[in-house]
Amino acid sequence: MRLEVTDLRAFYASPLGAVTHRIVGRAIHGFLGSVSGLRVLGLGYATPYLGPVQFIAERTLAFMPATQGVVNWPGSGRSCSALADPLMMPLPDAAVDRVILVHALESVESPTELLQEVWRILTPGGRMVLVVPNRRGVWSRREATPFGHGQPYSRSQLGRLMRDTLFSPEGWAETLYMPPVRSRLILQAAGAWERFGTGLSLPFAGLHVVDATKQLYRPITVRQVKRAARLAPAQVLLPAPG
Repeated sequence: MRLEVTDLRAFYASPLGAVTHRIVGRAIHGFLGSVSGLRVLGLGYATPYLGPVQFIAERTLAFMPATQGVVNWPGSGRSCSALADPLMMPLPDAAVDRVILVHALESVESPTELLQEVWRILTPGGRMVLVVPNRRGVWSRREATPFGHGQPYSRSQLGRLMRDTLFSPEGWAETLYMPPVRSRLILQAAGAWERFGTGLSLPFAGLHVVDATKQLYRPITVRQVKRAARLAPAQVLLPAPG
């Protein structure tokens, strides 16, 4: 079942969504760093995480896929959101400096084509911050949250996918260790869950958050060249002159 934009908006308006937004946003912006003077694109449903960016970046855009639907963003002023095909985005090559993907990779039929398109629109040395459900986590098994829909990934699967699409992972983080329940006690203890899971590097985090850089050249395997053996000239004995 595909998520609609109304479902995503309702989730982030709930108490569980507010806690999720705080925890995941901290991981995203920790990797994103300063975006002063940069062009930033949010792809999928990234608008909850673009608020601090829009006032600092030179330009901020939010593209949402047609299968999901689109909402106006921001709530006031000129709209920066658009309905777009994530595999054929209406941007020229090397148009943006940062791309934030949330509720995006796990929802497309061709993840490779999506990352190839992100590679195309990124500037040389540009970076993407990718948020994906963890295959080993509880959140990917609960359809009551947006992260329980689509294709979850293991860390090794993400590594292969980025290597095939010319991205170099620079930073990895796992987040959302708390169970995806709406209990007030669990939500109040969300910070303790995060500190406990992160401190012990537990494998059942709900999400992977990856910071990756665009590579300009495809790495190639260097094979050792076998050099031909140098043969000494043969000595031929000639008869002495008579």
